[in-house]
Amino acid sequence: MPRTDWPTAAPFVPATKSLDKLRAAAQSCEGCPLYRDASQTVFGTGPRDARVVLVGEQPGDQEDRAGEPFVGPAGRLLDGALEEAGIDRSAAYVTNAVKHFKFRASGKRRIHATPDTFEVAACKPWLLAELAVLQPEVVVLLGATAGKALLGPKFRITAERGEPRPWNDLTLLPTIHPSAILRADPARGQDQEEMFAGFVADLRRAGELLAG
Repeated sequence: MPRTDWPTAAPFVPATKSLDKLRAAAQSCEGCPLYRDASQTVFGTGPRDARVVLVGEQPGDQEDRAGEPFVGPAGRLLDGALEEAGIDRSAAYVTNAVKHFKFRASGKRRIHATPDTFEVAACKPWLLAELAVLQPEVVVLLGATAGKALLGPKFRITAERGEPRPWNDLTLLPTIHPSAILRADPARGQDQEEMFAGFVADLRRAGELLAG
């Protein structure tokens, strides 16, 4: 018999069309155990009229401390890629599938740990609420976790990357997470410059979708 007691943020998500009210409510979310160790909830940022939304995995160490998404090394790489692709970062809304930082302690360091299926599902009501308020035209899914958040656990970034697909009344465009470029391993045949160029090409595709 399927379980019905999985953690969920749903009871904490207010019925509102205000991003400010969503952001304020999210600070008190205890929808899954991740809130216990994270410094704070890291909600999305960007204009209410954004036509494109960029969805990452979860906040990292720097984001957890700052309270804003994509302000660390991956965020700086994303900024550069958006600029090359001709997308104005200030006109985009940037968020994550999971709003709390999941990590393992290693001495004084906090090492990123990938959210599991149930943590992603627990946080999904926040992402859906953001999209319902924003009503963007294109959502760029940065990495596997973001893809699974909206498309389910069978989503595979290697198979679906760069392929636009309709979802409700908008278009989803999956691509890699910028952190994957930072972790490029030449020993595994991964070239950072090539990966960055491919990432920019995917973002340009998103720009083309916005242009129409």
